[in-house]
Amino acid sequence: MPTVLRHRTYRQLFAAQVVALVGTGLATVALGLLAYDMAGADAGSVLGTALAIKMTAYVLIAPPAGAFADRVPRRALLVGADLVRAAVALALPFVGQIWQVYVLVFLLQSASAVFTPAFQAVIPDVLPDERDYTRALSLARLAYDLESLFSPALAAALLSVVTYDRLFTGTLLGFLASAALVGSTALPRAARPVRAPVTAGVRLFLRVPQLRSLLALNLAVAAASALVTVNSVVYVREFLGLSAGAVPLALGAYGAGSMVVALALPRVLERTGERAVMLCGALSLGLVFAALGVVTGSGSGSWRVGALLVTWAAFGAGCSAVLTPAGRLVRRAAPERERTAAFAAQFSLSHACWLVTYPLAGWVGATAGLPAAVGALGAVALAAAVGAVRLWPRTDDVVEHEHVGLAADHPHVSGAVRAGDGWRHSHPRLTDGLHAAHP
Repeated sequence: MPTVLRHRTYRQLFAAQVVALVGTGLATVALGLLAYDMAGADAGSVLGTALAIKMTAYVLIAPPAGAFADRVPRRALLVGADLVRAAVALALPFVGQIWQVYVLVFLLQSASAVFTPAFQAVIPDVLPDERDYTRALSLARLAYDLESLFSPALAAALLSVVTYDRLFTGTLLGFLASAALVGSTALPRAARPVRAPVTAGVRLFLRVPQLRSLLALNLAVAAASALVTVNSVVYVREFLGLSAGAVPLALGAYGAGSMVVALALPRVLERTGERAVMLCGALSLGLVFAALGVVTGSGSGSWRVGALLVTWAAFGAGCSAVLTPAGRLVRRAAPERERTAAFAAQFSLSHACWLVTYPLAGWVGATAGLPAAVGALGAVALAAAVGAVRLWPRTDDVVEHEHVGLAADHPHVSGAVRAGDGWRHSHPRLTDGLHAAHP
């Protein structure tokens, strides 16, 4: 794994990602305390609205941003998005009205909706070797999981010596450091972009069978992660009767399961390919929901604590098996000149799934109880996983044909496809991997 960090450009980009994630984690803690300071007992509704605004910004902003991102210099775009996020972090401690929080959250997340897909699209150009790129995806997954553990601990340590509004200073420094790291890095130039419509990336997802399957896989992951994110505190405090300090332990179990799989996946993917790994990961979520139903239906017993932690770790493992290789799938399915738009579509459509499952987890759990929430979200995850299996063909001939169709729609691409930039020529190992997974 550390070998990929020997690549100087990627090392700087990864460092930028890490410091930005830490800054974002500090902002999450500070925002919760700011909401309580402003709204008191209604802080939950403020945070819920802020979360909905975040997801809405991701869904609405990412596709048009992806369509136009390659028409401006990559480094300028990424640095500009970081500076916007830094400016929002600088302004947040000075808000006096709740609506101002909502406006700033929308601006912050809109900048993230520009930054993240563009950043994801740069990495395949920085690391053209598939093994290096796969290791980079694993590192990215580890960074997200570690941030969810490290940032709250760092925030707790800082709050022992400073007031919560100072946490936004950490967020500001994180985004400024990210901008400095990206700005000092020589990025590969993007291919000449296709003058495609704003919906080009979404249309690609709807036309390519593997990406249609990825849409269903995103929904399965969203169902599982929404249950963990929204209802962990209910399980720990109400169901198990534990203290608030046990909530991070439960979330840590989810992160641990995710990290274990992310570390193992580079070697596994070399032997089996994405189809077997991602579909097995999604189908396993249905089994985990069934196990959680048994745990939830039990009335008492100290064994439930350990069972819940194991279940949460299994959820993390299944979600990581889907999320970690997703970048490889998008990279292979998208022509190089539509890569940023494709990553933007993945970013937008995956968050659209969370926009559905987050309220579902909260509303069903609050009104009908935890067993109903487990049943509803488990049904969603299972149906999505089965749909993904049916949508993903065992061979990739269909995808190559789809790329020819895209070339017909976009004359600028057709020459590249005919010249050998299509699926088969750019990625000769894919078919081998799929045949190895499905003889």
